Amino acid sequence: MVRRATETGSYDNRKADGMQTTPRRVTIQQLRQMKERGEKIAVLTAYDATFGRLLDEAGADVLLVGDSLGMVVQGHDTTLPVTLEEMAYHCRAVVRGVRRAHVVGDMPFGSYQVSVEQGVANAVRLIKEGACHSVKLEGGAVHAELVARLVGAGIPVMGHIGLTPQSYHQLGGFKVQGRDAGGRERLLADARALADAGAYAVVLEAIPADIAREISAAIAVPTIGIGAGVGCDGQVLVSYDMLGMDETFKPRFVRRFATLGTTIKAAVGQYVAEVRAGSFPSDAESFAVSETRAPQAAEPGLYSTSAAKK
Repeated sequence: MVRRATETGSYDNRKADGMQTTPRRVTIQQLRQMKERGEKIAVLTAYDATFGRLLDEAGADVLLVGDSLGMVVQGHDTTLPVTLEEMAYHCRAVVRGVRRAHVVGDMPFGSYQVSVEQGVANAVRLIKEGACHSVKLEGGAVHAELVARLVGAGIPVMGHIGLTPQSYHQLGGFKVQGRDAGGRERLLADARALADAGAYAVVLEAIPADIAREISAAIAVPTIGIGAGVGCDGQVLVSYDMLGMDETFKPRFVRRFATLGTTIKAAVGQYVAEVRAGSFPSDAESFAVSETRAPQAAEPGLYSTSAAKK
């Protein structure tokens, strides 16, 4: 195995014959280049290793370990109860399943609002304990100093403006932002402040499409939209939403690319029926005390694919 510098100065792991052994990790520099080329950035949320692996293998550029896990995984009504320890746990799980995508860890409510020093300390913890590649925090110009400090400490930061779920109570619920007098100017100022402070990307959530398009043209870093129209440099959705895991939840900005909630319930219903009927497991799915094998055949692992074929 050799480590070889590429034209961009990064390193690839390659075998001596030149064959690449692992996909190249998406970097914040590559995301900036995608914006410059007009290439859209695909972002999804992930909360565990299995989903991380599947979304990564399907081509997602960025996986956000969002504090939305408080709602879709833990069952809370808001993201507010999520802790830093919980975020680190889920970040570690996702990173283990991912080979190519850039993994972003959400800074949960209460982990950076008290002071810049608190924010720096907790961001360092999330990077070290969660093994994510960058952090995301909500809020505009009010957090520009924190963003600058984090970037100066070597921690890439994704900003987030518009509808910021951690401000649920202050905003009066989950509502479109920027429609009020001065809203457009305030959002533009927030986006510019984050970009000037060194944020490598900015999430634009639930803002009018024309404002999002204007912001995307005004700043050099990528904008990632959710409910902000097609004019953003990329899009993000909660994976559970776009996969149709909850048939009762479909806000206007979500497009369902599957209906897995229905599929999962049908599969579980069939499993329950076959268990109760005694048709599962079959003989082929069971083990015997004495089984015929080829001479000297190696015993396959219990949970290996080869074992399943025996």
